[in-house]
Amino acid sequence: MTCPVPKEQQPLNEYVELKEAFFYRWAKLARSQYLRMLLLMWLGFTVIFSPVAMSIESPNRHLWQFICVASIGGAVGLILPVLLLLSGWSHVKQRLDSAKIFYEESGWYDGQTWEKPEADLVKDRLLVAYEIKPVLSRLQKTLLGIIGFLALSFWVLNIS
Repeated sequence: MTCPVPKEQQPLNEYVELKEAFFYRWAKLARSQYLRMLLLMWLGFTVIFSPVAMSIESPNRHLWQFICVASIGGAVGLILPVLLLLSGWSHVKQRLDSAKIFYEESGWYDGQTWEKPEADLVKDRLLVAYEIKPVLSRLQKTLLGIIGFLALSFWVLNIS
């Protein structure tokens, strides 16, 4: 039986499209490149948040507090792209892991469900186990790291 799901809605094609997309492929970069990308995004958000930090703490009188507040703003900004990455990769994982695939033939009003053959399901679940779960684990650890950084920053800001 051939797959009735349109090519662009087939989970395997969604995975290939996601891993090649400019933004989403960052999650699969080598560790050093991934950390560099996170650092650059964090620095960008920190610079963007600096005017707000300046209105909270004067860099002339309280440099350390200003740096803490700007860093907190950068970390909060960094949470958003990490959540977006996590959401995209989780969606593809769910589509590959599922035995039944919901798809739309021509629009939102005519959705159908297709049950994957056992061989396709096994292949897709292997892909999830070896390719997608490590990416999701990395993104979850990143999110926990950002939350830990925020907690530490708030603590340092509180004691100074």
